[in-house]
Amino acid sequence: MNAPLSQPEVLRTTAGDFPLDEYRVRMAGREWRLLHTGAMLTYADETRFFRDLMDRLPYGVALWPSAIALAHDVASRPEQFRGRRIVELGAGTGLPGIVASTLGARVVQTDQQELAMSVCRRNGERNGVGAIEYRLADWTDWSDTDRYDWILGADILYGDGMHPHLRRIFESNLAPGGRLLLADPFRAKSLQLLEALEADGWTVALAKWNVGEEASPRPIGVFELTPPR
Repeated sequence: MNAPLSQPEVLRTTAGDFPLDEYRVRMAGREWRLLHTGAMLTYADETRFFRDLMDRLPYGVALWPSAIALAHDVASRPEQFRGRRIVELGAGTGLPGIVASTLGARVVQTDQQELAMSVCRRNGERNGVGAIEYRLADWTDWSDTDRYDWILGADILYGDGMHPHLRRIFESNLAPGGRLLLADPFRAKSLQLLEALEADGWTVALAKWNVGEEASPRPIGVFELTPPR
């Protein structure tokens, strides 16, 4: 749920100052608090963002329902993340990686946008997770050669021009026995990539989460992918 801040915080950018809201997520017996410029919980919220804000703010400083669904999925399986090495792609406000870090994972959060990365870092500090590593990273010029037990991504598959670069990351940065966990609101272009991966031998499992307003919840798919042997 969104809650007013006792002392409102502001995101200062070259395009102006934007007030930051706080979203509180309760799961697995605890609460996480996320700063963001807007929670895109409905189709109307998303339409307003792309109409009014996309030219002024990066995608990642808003809180998207896929991040909430992915965080819930991570929180539901703590034993699979404790002590594991994780990279989050397009971390944005950082919720899934923050939850994984709270569970004892060793987390690297990446984003191309410096502004989003600054909000992500503030959220990590806000939730008392000091062990996260933050990296600015471009999928088209990816230089990370580390291997990870999990690669996380919330709503990162929407641009088909990025699919070859994401596939390269998926294939080169998973440790032996590693898996992907990707959340998506069933966007057509995202499903195309998932179907292509499945056709190439990846195993794809789906968990469905409903996120947002109780009267009109947004269905989000969390896809767990295991590479071909």
